[in-house]
Amino acid sequence: MDVQGSVAPAFEPVREAFLRNFHTRGDCGAAVAVYLHGRKVADLWGGTRDVDGGVPWALDTAQVVRSAGKGIAAAVPLLLHQRGQIDLDAPVSTYWPEFKAAGKERVLVRHLLSHRAGLPVLDRPLTAAEACDGESGARAVAAQAPVWEPGADHGYHAQTYSFLVAELVRRVTGRTIGRWVAEEIARPLGLDFWIGLPREEAHRVGRLGPVEEPPSASGLRLRPKRAVSEAYADPRSLTRRAFGAIDPLPDENDPAYRAAELPASGAISTARALARCYAAMIGPVDDGPRLFAPATLTLARTEESAGPDRVLVVNTRFGLGFMLHGSASPLLGPGSFGHPGRGGSLGFADPESGIALGYVTNGLRKGVTADPRALALIAAVKESLARG
Repeated sequence: MDVQGSVAPAFEPVREAFLRNFHTRGDCGAAVAVYLHGRKVADLWGGTRDVDGGVPWALDTAQVVRSAGKGIAAAVPLLLHQRGQIDLDAPVSTYWPEFKAAGKERVLVRHLLSHRAGLPVLDRPLTAAEACDGESGARAVAAQAPVWEPGADHGYHAQTYSFLVAELVRRVTGRTIGRWVAEEIARPLGLDFWIGLPREEAHRVGRLGPVEEPPSASGLRLRPKRAVSEAYADPRSLTRRAFGAIDPLPDENDPAYRAAELPASGAISTARALARCYAAMIGPVDDGPRLFAPATLTLARTEESAGPDRVLVVNTRFGLGFMLHGSASPLLGPGSFGHPGRGGSLGFADPESGIALGYVTNGLRKGVTADPRALALIAAVKESLARG
């Protein structure tokens, strides 16, 4: 395997772990980037651009990062709050009057961001075309009745998060979330990150696909806990219904899907862009602005939801839109915040150490969180910090 890119001297363990991901953890094509106190200290890529092809991964290759896009999308309402345009404790219907239907009068903005709104499922799932049309999803969640008392519990809004956050942003700003991110985050920071891929960038994006689960050190294949397996197998469970809110699931390699503005599942990014964006959330980057004021950074990583997740059927922790360090999604330390993407990708920051990391892959594994490849890279960052 020919790994391209560079690492700062103390961060050589990151290169070693990245290489092992190809040899022992099933990676086909991937990239990782790490920032330390706003300065890039690792930027590596290798393998093939397409999971099923032979074209090498290039410097500017990007991939669909699935739910890793949720973290960048969550930054938008937080930045609007920072600018005085959104009150996190206001009912969502203050900005989106139609949303109050079906008993949702008391759903607050913070409930949307912390997966407490009670809206992870749709009684009638959307078709792929409806999910991508920019209108049907917002109408569906506005009409949907909560499946638990809003604010009283939490469960991962796997697909509906797209429509909830995107429509809130559109109502407040008059811009789609893809346009807002492009104009207010990606352009100022120089990020190759899109919610809604422009046609002229399509040639850079690789094909995703499943990869076989490699055996563990014992030679056995790891299996999820029984309760988790049963939840995914039961078509009536909140788990299956949440991930099946779009049915059938869109083809993630379809240009129409990639052009749609689906921040919960369809964002497209390089590893470099994820790392740089998170670096800007926690401080100034080398040649770009800081995104979050200190008070906003505190909001991002203050626990809003914790404990048994009614959708993921494991214990999860969320701040306002970001997953927090915990057993379901181990990050660098107790103060870390970010978001994984189902199948492998990850972006996060750790303000205490000054680390921001982005990992992007085209080889999708079955897990939603705690991907072994990402965990190996996090462990390598810890080793690098100890060396440095």
